[in-house]
Amino acid sequence: MQQQAAVQETSNRVNGIDLDILQTTIQAVVNEPELAQCQFRASNTWNGGSQNTTTISGFYGAGQEHTHKNEFVFLADEPTILAGYDEGANPVQYLLHALAGCVTTTMVAHAAVRGINIESISSELEGDINLNGFFGTDPDMPKGYTDIRIVFSIKADVDNTEELKQLIQFSPVYNTVSKGVNVDVQINLQ
Repeated sequence: MQQQAAVQETSNRVNGIDLDILQTTIQAVVNEPELAQCQFRASNTWNGGSQNTTTISGFYGAGQEHTHKNEFVFLADEPTILAGYDEGANPVQYLLHALAGCVTTTMVAHAAVRGINIESISSELEGDINLNGFFGTDPDMPKGYTDIRIVFSIKADVDNTEELKQLIQFSPVYNTVSKGVNVDVQINLQ
């Protein structure tokens, strides 16, 4: 009997996505649009030099506070040529990680809802930054990425790559990076 329950439990999964949970969440948001409001948070502490640590432990979603089952800690550093210790990815590399993770998860989940089975996905990302912007040596040079390229290798039961590419449009990180976002900065002196 337990084996049958386990099979039933996983029988509505596509690409590892539990469609019952996803559809229940989608329907709850359709029925009560205010449940769609989320707030994700991170706390950061400077460790000295070019190192800092970001901690993530909870978020607000579906009308309530949630705590992750584990606290997540990310060390950011710079490579030695930028006066760092090279003990962690630098923040712009974390941005590539966030972009890769979000577009992959988005593609997998939206493909699952559409009944598209994906066997494997990998991607390579490259981003171009001119350090003259960051250093302030050229006031006309952008301070961040000017171009980001993503090349996916996907094995799926679909022939139309454009169909998969369109799914990326639902990615929150893709939209944040490609369209921009308002950032409010406040400084409290202690």
